[in-house]
Amino acid sequence: MDNVLINVEDLEAAIAFFAELGLEVEGRAQVEGDWAGRVVGLENVRADIVMMRAPDGSGRVELSKFHTPSAIAAEPRNAPSNTLGIRRIMFAVDDLDDVIARLRPHGAELVGEVARYEDVHRLCFVRGPEGIILGLSEHLGS
Repeated sequence: MDNVLINVEDLEAAIAFFAELGLEVEGRAQVEGDWAGRVVGLENVRADIVMMRAPDGSGRVELSKFHTPSAIAAEPRNAPSNTLGIRRIMFAVDDLDDVIARLRPHGAELVGEVARYEDVHRLCFVRGPEGIILGLSEHLGS
């Protein structure tokens, strides 16, 4: 897999949210023109995109803000976890409590609670800006 795309309204808030997880801006660009419209099946496309890379290089998140045509909401912003479609992106973290604390100033709220899966993982879902849901998983020992 190369990347996951997330369309957002507030690009800077989304960048700050993912940067707090350790993702780094790999590049920024504005895409527009006929070729862009043909790829995504829209007319008069103009969008800003930011590619963010995981610190270990294992994956990337592409953030996109459409200027034209205007973005539309496909579902309620705070859709529950059982809504059809892509619901979350899971990140492995070293210290779950620390990551939650660092994400809170960026608007993150727990969707449920931190739970333990056997003696293997501590897990939770957090909802951040734009209603984005992240899964966080801390591995517990070997």
